[in-house]
This record gives sequence, structure tokens and C-alpha cells, in this order.
Amino acid sequence: MKPNLAFAISNGEPQFLEKSRHEYTNDDKKKANLDNVARDILYKTLDKNMFSKIKTCATAKEIWEKLTQICEGNDETKENKLTVAQQKYESIKMKDGETMTEFDERFSAVVIELTSLGKEYSNRELR
Repeated sequence: MKPNLAFAISNGEPQFLEKSRHEYTNDDKKKANLDNVARDILYKTLDKNMFSKIKTCATAKEIWEKLTQICEGNDETKENKLTVAQQKYESIKMKDGETMTEFDERFSAVVIELTSLGKEYSNRELR
């Protein structure tokens, strides 16, 4: 993602001094369009269900904050997700009839889940 779009999503649409549209410089026009472009990109990546949850958001920043809240939850939710993922990690065992490849995929999914929740294991801990 281009840095300017990331800025529009994380910081909101730019605020301008009182100017009429015909007084905008090319740079002002680009900044004014950033939020529209960022919102369009976010809209195109969402399925109908997720779109229905953010359709009332006015800016790309509002959309991003709502998506973060929906997907990550609050601090308590994140902590609960981390606890569950750690329990999966600590209790993972190869199932009867499971191939090494299947086990590796399942194990990797748990490690990826932990990483996405902010928990990193060293190579030594993974053995």
C-alpha cells in the first residue's frame, strides 16, 4: 500500500484551511482524493457481510478502526484469544492416522495464530 494511503487510513482525511475548491493546488487535490481512494480500496476487499458492518463509516480511518475492533476486539478479547491459542500450542499432539504434513500444517497454523496475537516463540521453544 502506498504510504499516502496508509496515512489516510491511519490518520483520517486531511484537514484543509478554509479554501474554495477552485483555490486548491494540485497537492491539495491529491490529498483530498486520498480518503476516497483509501475507502474504495477497503470497500473492494470486504465481503457483503463485513461491508454491512462498516457502510455507515464516513472516512477510511473510521472504517479501519471499525474493522480493527471487529477483527481484533478489545484488550480483554485479545488476551482471551492469546490464552486459547497458547493452550492449543501447549497441548498439540499428532492425531492417530495424521500424516506428518497434516500435523505440520496444523502446528504452523497455531504458531501463526500466536504470532498474529503478538506472541513470538524462539526456535528453541518451538522444538
